[in-house]
Amino acid sequence: MSNPLQKAAEILKLKKEHLQILSVPQRVAQVNFPVKMDSGEVKIFSGYRVQHNNARGPYKGGIRYHQSCDLEEVSDLAFWMSMKCAVVNIPYGGGKGGVVVNPKELSAKELQRLTRAYTRAIADVIGPFKDVPAPDVYTGPREMAWIFDEYSKIVGKKTPAVVTGKPLAIGGSLGRDIATALGGVYVLEQIIKNLKWRDKKLSVAIQGFGNAGSNAAKLLAERGFIIIAVADSKSAIIADDPEAGLNIKALLKFKQKTGSVVNFPATKEISQKELVLAPADILIPAALGGLITPDDAKEIKAKMVLELANGPLKEGAEEILIKRDVLVVPDILANAGGVTVSYFEWLQNVTKKKWSEQRVFEELKKTMDKAAKEVWQISRKHKTDIRTAAYVSAVGRIAKAIRIK
Repeated sequence: MSNPLQKAAEILKLKKEHLQILSVPQRVAQVNFPVKMDSGEVKIFSGYRVQHNNARGPYKGGIRYHQSCDLEEVSDLAFWMSMKCAVVNIPYGGGKGGVVVNPKELSAKELQRLTRAYTRAIADVIGPFKDVPAPDVYTGPREMAWIFDEYSKIVGKKTPAVVTGKPLAIGGSLGRDIATALGGVYVLEQIIKNLKWRDKKLSVAIQGFGNAGSNAAKLLAERGFIIIAVADSKSAIIADDPEAGLNIKALLKFKQKTGSVVNFPATKEISQKELVLAPADILIPAALGGLITPDDAKEIKAKMVLELANGPLKEGAEEILIKRDVLVVPDILANAGGVTVSYFEWLQNVTKKKWSEQRVFEELKKTMDKAAKEVWQISRKHKTDIRTAAYVSAVGRIAKAIRIK
């Protein structure tokens, strides 16, 4: 059971049966399916779809392709999705999917056959008003287009609302590409306002320079934050002059051209650990989970950790950070911009109405600002950390929706 869930349950005086319901997923689909490889050989792949709770609406959550994907990881992520959807008050429950595969070892044609086979294997448990998948690690608009097409063939009609994160041409939403980063920036701005940090330009270190991390860097630089260090999967760099920071526009072009941040001018290469311990006001983990260890937590110089990645703190790290007065803005709030705009996409598909990018961003800002304010107020009222406050908000909403007959 999640420790923040237990803490939230105590604060809410949650009924025992509600806690029991939230502690386990409602359904676990484990599938094995054949895929014909380019060589003509047939391989069997394993996949999952975990549906945590649908008291507030259809299950919602990404599908990841990763060789280390397992049932425990997917179940944890499905639980977090329930919390994430509830904390920003969108009418979804949590779900998550995954296939055990190294997608880098497959051709585009093999990936398409794998995606379609996985879709057929889980078709009975997904649907626009049942369970709505989305992109996650090593999946994107292309894979969502394949799922949409395959599912539509199975049910005999075009069903764009079965997935979100689709290409724009087939029902995707404007603004989805930067939604996770922009949602995180809106939350960060709201928290800074509450903290009354107005004394100087704030410095930021970002671990992870994929979609979420690079867009966060760009959006924050445009708002006057100083990005002093970034890391991608190959390397980490820090600005020679931390007061000036990195030229993010130039860095984005450099990364696009070279495929890495390594050897960007006016920087020195550092280790991932040195990035985590960089002398920045704000540390943003924006890659895979489990990045920050308890040992790191003892030395982190940042005053705030904004979790743009899912589960970036290893067990025991947060307690140390809280004791050291480092504010942790949890993933279920900080990175909920992605699922929020996924909801907007689903809504556009269901109502057959297209939103402008401006409307998407305005609605996203409203949603994230409101959630951040509510969580902050709960944390002050109950004198608790931000993660526990976010769980109190989420669990309270889900418990109200649960009906026990």
